[in-house]
Amino acid sequence: MFKEQDYDVIIVGAGHAGCEAALASARLGLQTCIFTINIDTIAHLSCNPAIGGLAKGHLVREIDALGGEMAKVADRAGIQFRMLNLSKGPAVWSLRAQADRLLYKLHMRQALERQQNLVIKQGTVEKLIVEDGSIKGVLTSLGIYYGAGAVVITTGTFLKGLIHVGLESYQAGRAGEFPSVGLSDSLRESGLAMGRLKTGTPPRLDARSIDFSTTTPQYGDNPPVPFSYSTGEITNPQLPCYVTYTNRETHAIILGNLDRSPLYGGRIKGIGPRYCPSIEDKVVRFSERDRHQVFLEPEGLETTEYYANGISTSLPYDVQVKLVRSIAGLEHAEIMRPAYAIEYDFVYPSQLKHSLETKSIGGLFLAGQINGTSGYEEAAAQGLMAGINAAMKLSGKEPLVLGRNEAYTGVLIDDLVTLGTSEPYRMFTSRAEYRLLLRHDNADFRLLEKGYDTGLVSKEAYERFAEKKRIVAAEMDRVKRQRVKPSPELNDALVRLGTAPVQEDISLEKLLKRPEVRYGFIKALSCAAEGTTPEIEAAIEINVKYEGYIRKQIEHAEKMKKFESRRIPAGFDYKGIPGLSGEVVEKLLKVRPENIGQASRIPGITPAAVSILLVAVERQWKQTGNS
Repeated sequence: MFKEQDYDVIIVGAGHAGCEAALASARLGLQTCIFTINIDTIAHLSCNPAIGGLAKGHLVREIDALGGEMAKVADRAGIQFRMLNLSKGPAVWSLRAQADRLLYKLHMRQALERQQNLVIKQGTVEKLIVEDGSIKGVLTSLGIYYGAGAVVITTGTFLKGLIHVGLESYQAGRAGEFPSVGLSDSLRESGLAMGRLKTGTPPRLDARSIDFSTTTPQYGDNPPVPFSYSTGEITNPQLPCYVTYTNRETHAIILGNLDRSPLYGGRIKGIGPRYCPSIEDKVVRFSERDRHQVFLEPEGLETTEYYANGISTSLPYDVQVKLVRSIAGLEHAEIMRPAYAIEYDFVYPSQLKHSLETKSIGGLFLAGQINGTSGYEEAAAQGLMAGINAAMKLSGKEPLVLGRNEAYTGVLIDDLVTLGTSEPYRMFTSRAEYRLLLRHDNADFRLLEKGYDTGLVSKEAYERFAEKKRIVAAEMDRVKRQRVKPSPELNDALVRLGTAPVQEDISLEKLLKRPEVRYGFIKALSCAAEGTTPEIEAAIEINVKYEGYIRKQIEHAEKMKKFESRRIPAGFDYKGIPGLSGEVVEKLLKVRPENIGQASRIPGITPAAVSILLVAVERQWKQTGNS
């Protein structure tokens, strides 16, 4: 065994989680090394060429507010931006961008290569070196040892990855890349419980063989809204996507070949994503539907490759050709890359602390699909937090843990650690009980100060944010104080909007509370505060219209704080608490919750059990004289 050198932090894997973890650690001043099996695939968009989407766009904004990189790179690589769900309330608005796959990899790699304190190495990590319950370093396939105070594992689908196309299977981390076998065994040998998951990808098609005239174009927003608060404007050309549909012929082809499907033939053992099923699953489970939507998404500005979103499959190649060519617009489509399913190992995330450090091995952090999640955004958010907390641990500081009322990132990690998962976890707005507080538009108000305090947000960015806060406060104050008098012109305008005329002086705030009145209307009545932008105007309108609902969620979150802040002592003896059933004790021992709030969210833990636990915890703290 040859030892090259030691690092403060080692990152294993250079996907979306790994890139964020490495950048965070290095930016916080720690000597960091990131290992990847292939340097050319750093930040590869291995599935769909898109960033964001419902709830996922919230995560991207949060990553940006905390000082991460994904939003900036998405803006530099974006070729279509759309704000989704605008017909619904602001709690569920979310940004999605199509990305140029090559540009995304290029810009993220540049960010890594230009980062001080960060070394990139091509190599396969085969083994973890653990001594006395703490990580000491890693061993590569070449027998080279690297020491480290903390290690972050972000291996995506590479742990014993197995690709299926029809009844043919082969080992791979993803199409065209080697799997990681030894590291999976090393994690098991270290005592971590592991399972098996499955995901899949659709075929990629050659645009020159697609008849776009029989599809429906879908254009992005104009002007496009960027993800990052630091992006001035989007400069890339913007491309449309196209919509088409499967049909009865497509479904008949699929149903007639289920005996050749590894999914239905029992070859695939891993559990797939419930909310992003393969086309075989959709046709079988929703047999009453005559068609399913297919989005044709461009892979980049300089390629003819298109991603056929909606027909992910593991059927044999000859069947893929038939089902693709049965779809309108794709009658002569050429498949450039076949669809496939991939199985891979993951670690049950209930074995983690909220810092994403493993409970059993000090200094070992896990982030991304290894924790059972799906999606680039979920991975990147975990990677950022793992990188921050690895740095915090080595610096002797408390970990950064976000509450469920503070961020979707907090919801994501709390769900994983508390509830665990046995299927690929995907973020949804419905998972967040405080979603009106966790809006896409206010991620900077929620998190940028934390990013600044942590050391990842620059002074310049913080000062821009402080000025934005000042302008918002000034404009909120103005709309509360300023009043307008009734007049024939005002009342005619109100009637045209479909709302009642006014009979006496009324504040701009009360006018804006009316569902029919938009910010532009009151802006025409009275000049806005200096420096107000469209983004700030939208924030003012949301804060005014939803003030009552927002206040109720804040009040509820405040009530829950006493539970979240009441820590449970390490190694707490649940078996010694009278009144707790054996089932409750078993669940508490499995999760080992860090506080009463987390304990209350464990499935099967009743309010009565929480009350008993709270009394017991308070008694122990008093006996030890701590809190």
